[in-house]
Amino acid sequence: MSLKVFKFGGASVRDVERIQNVANILEKYKGENLVIVVSAMGKTTNALEEVTKAYYKKTGKAQELMEEVKQSHYRLMAELFGSQTHEAFVEVNDIFVEADWVLEDEPEDSYDYIYDQIVSLGELVSTKILAAYLRERQLPAQWLDARDVILTDDIYREGWVQWEETQKRADRVAKPMLEKGGFVVTQGFIGSTTENTTTTLGREGSDYTAAIFSYCLDAESMSIWKDVPGVLTADPRLFDNVTKLDELSYREAIEMTYYGAKVIHPKTIKPLQNKSIPLFVKSFINPEGKGTMIAPDVEDNYPPMVAIENNQALLNISTRDFSFVAEQHISDLFNQITANRLHVNMMQNSAISFRICVTDQDDKVRDFTKAIEGKFKVRIEPNLELITVRHYNKQTLDDLRADKVVLTENKIRQTVQMVVKTIPPMTRK
Repeated sequence: MSLKVFKFGGASVRDVERIQNVANILEKYKGENLVIVVSAMGKTTNALEEVTKAYYKKTGKAQELMEEVKQSHYRLMAELFGSQTHEAFVEVNDIFVEADWVLEDEPEDSYDYIYDQIVSLGELVSTKILAAYLRERQLPAQWLDARDVILTDDIYREGWVQWEETQKRADRVAKPMLEKGGFVVTQGFIGSTTENTTTTLGREGSDYTAAIFSYCLDAESMSIWKDVPGVLTADPRLFDNVTKLDELSYREAIEMTYYGAKVIHPKTIKPLQNKSIPLFVKSFINPEGKGTMIAPDVEDNYPPMVAIENNQALLNISTRDFSFVAEQHISDLFNQITANRLHVNMMQNSAISFRICVTDQDDKVRDFTKAIEGKFKVRIEPNLELITVRHYNKQTLDDLRADKVVLTENKIRQTVQMVVKTIPPMTRK
């Protein structure tokens, strides 16, 4: 059975016009078998995160914020279907009722658990709406709950896929649906535990979901549809004169995503690489464009490529007795890094110190610091940027260092990483 996997992000389904555009793209594949992985619409994930925070902190605004999320989806459906009696309203309302049940009770579980139960609703709703609209357009669309296929551990907000059972579920649940022909519409970002509790795969994890389905269903290709023409040498919102890469090797894509390039989720490439499944990054604005192909046999000859990670913190860690940072110390630190799910983007060590640059997300840095403070002293420098340049040259580095204080720098073969602080305009000379 020939199969393609398509992933559409939140920007591609953010409003009626964009949803209609997705249907226009899919009409060209009407005779093919597709698994269509869809993110939450527009800024829905951000809005549901605010609901989660309000509920957990008992601000009294959770219900009000949730109502805003509901009404924005109801307005979109009314415009899309032309009637508030369409069957999609019933299906979407049933999902929102689940949120109401959660919000009616006092928060007793961990924040991460609550987060996954509330924020996951965005993907469930967006896929119900898209599947219903595709059927309205006479396109064969079945709705699949991704939680029936993707099994994870019980680490909430960043579940780790249990591959053997996920493969069995894909064979048992997804393949029979595909054998009927047409499209299967499912959610990115979400999975479930053995207790059928919803988990999420990490922020922006819908790319990874598509790769999981591609791997388990032996797809001939996977395509990510974005609002850019393909993989670019830098973020066009931050830099002028960026160029599109027509081809990229798996190795280079893994390097770029590891160092913070936003075009693909970091975990996406490995499942595809394991089965040599090509990945295409294409534009939903210009669907006829060539895009970028990521595949195994691509010549590694690239211009400088820049990735910038904001919200970084530099942690300077030293032993309290000024003894050497030995192997046992590093082992203890890495155990706590793993336990707190810190995203380490750069590290250095000297005789008496260990320095890491991490993504400053939620309370993870605080929790990590608290866990090690008995043995180590920690100095934290927040609000930093991590700039990574692949295939660097002197001019590129000089341009990026302008108006920046470089706190630390690493050079590894073709890669330079710099942790920097921007100089305020009033203090620049």
